[in-house]
Amino acid sequence: MSATEHLVIFDTTLRDGEQSPGATMNKAEKLRIAKALEKLRVDVIEAGFAIASQGDFDAVKSIAETITESTVCSLARALDSDIDRAAEAIRPAERGRIHTFIATSPIHMKHKLQMEPAEVVEQAVRAVKRARSHVDDVEFSCEDAGRSELDFLCRIIEAAIDAGARTINIPDTVGYAIPEQFGETIRQIMNRVPNADKAVFSVHCHNDLGLAVANSLAAVTQGARQVECTINGLGERAGNAALEEIVMAVRTRQDLFNIDTRIDTQHIVPASRLVSTITGFPVQPNKAIVGANAFAHESGIHQDGVLKHRETYEIMRAQDVGWHTNSLVLGKHSGRNAFRTRLLELGIQFDTETELNEAFTRFKALADLKHEIFDEDLQAIASDTRQKEEEGPYGLVCMQVCSETGVVPRASLTISVEGKEHKVEAEGSGPVDATFKAIESLVDSGCNLQLYSVNAITSGTDAQGEVTVRLERGGRIVNGVGSDTDVIIASAKAYIEALNLISRGGIRQHPQVADV
Repeated sequence: MSATEHLVIFDTTLRDGEQSPGATMNKAEKLRIAKALEKLRVDVIEAGFAIASQGDFDAVKSIAETITESTVCSLARALDSDIDRAAEAIRPAERGRIHTFIATSPIHMKHKLQMEPAEVVEQAVRAVKRARSHVDDVEFSCEDAGRSELDFLCRIIEAAIDAGARTINIPDTVGYAIPEQFGETIRQIMNRVPNADKAVFSVHCHNDLGLAVANSLAAVTQGARQVECTINGLGERAGNAALEEIVMAVRTRQDLFNIDTRIDTQHIVPASRLVSTITGFPVQPNKAIVGANAFAHESGIHQDGVLKHRETYEIMRAQDVGWHTNSLVLGKHSGRNAFRTRLLELGIQFDTETELNEAFTRFKALADLKHEIFDEDLQAIASDTRQKEEEGPYGLVCMQVCSETGVVPRASLTISVEGKEHKVEAEGSGPVDATFKAIESLVDSGCNLQLYSVNAITSGTDAQGEVTVRLERGGRIVNGVGSDTDVIIASAKAYIEALNLISRGGIRQHPQVADV
């Protein structure tokens, strides 16, 4: 199928999704997600913003070297330096794309760019031509198109297509649009731009008003043939359009959408869980498609109807999106080869035998505590192993916590700092509070605790608890994630990981606030 015969799914989990406060991923984690997206059969993977940092560049390049079935894309402002850096990062890709953008709304052009409309058009054309000198596949975005003037949008889009852009993206950058109005904007642009037939039109909608998916689908009904989205709706502020909702809406309502995607939907739930584990952003139970309650029925009337005929209350099959496919895969008697094989099936591959051995040791320890080992447990083990390989100055050696009715909880921990062990103790209002206070009595980080959440990785009372700790210091926000069958130990791991992340420093350049 050509690009116009199917709905192109452009996943930006690794770029816009990573801009969620605290959702920064390292190269190994990005590569794991990229492999999951490839397995999902995503058309285009926006792997990052190459010029934002050396880490972003390395991650984009690594993904370009690895992924073969999806197009690998890098974002770039309409600047020569950005475009050249993006081109260098995606050069190893079998299919590479440069995605360049410039703001087009009056408020952005006046206050952010401080440029006249004619200057913006000129810079856009120059950027597209430079990108085309590197690759054939160039996408151009009109940042803040949702608040841009229609006449100017038509003018700059026509010029960008003439300059060589083959995909034109109309982003609702601040989530301002309403579905009927946004769909009409897409229809008018495609009708009024003389060379519109030479490009695929795309949309990238934010969820500030909870309308990202609705706006995206409205655009599809009016001729848009690419949707930019993220796993779990992850992204800036309130997030982006959720990939799983876009894909299943189009597939379920074929009576309205005379088009479909290439997505292998059975990998949706595994991809969702992987992104949740790596970023530390739990999926709410009532989240469409991938939430734990998405196919659960509490009402007696609903239960009776489903038992008699599934389609009375279910418009999709749970199995079609990957539910109930991750059954027990390994146990305490499983060997190292079976462990390695299952990891490879999940897209997890360690660089060295030492890393694999470390992960296998953790698996065996967990298998002694849990009778059933699920894929989610293996994802957590892999993440925990990666964290240890890249840990900073702090480490948890051992801990003891006492929590008793009528007695003030107390925590005693041994923490390593640059390899030297220190014993610390503290009391608190609960065992977790005591644990965090004990750690802070040693490190005195000056961080503000913004979020503490606990999520069961799998079902059962022996499930691993996955704890997310979000810390802020000096405007920088990080998420630490820790997992263990003991949630107090998981809490300590998460807090220490967050401290290690904050200690590394280094702030990524933000693509939407940097001056052009």
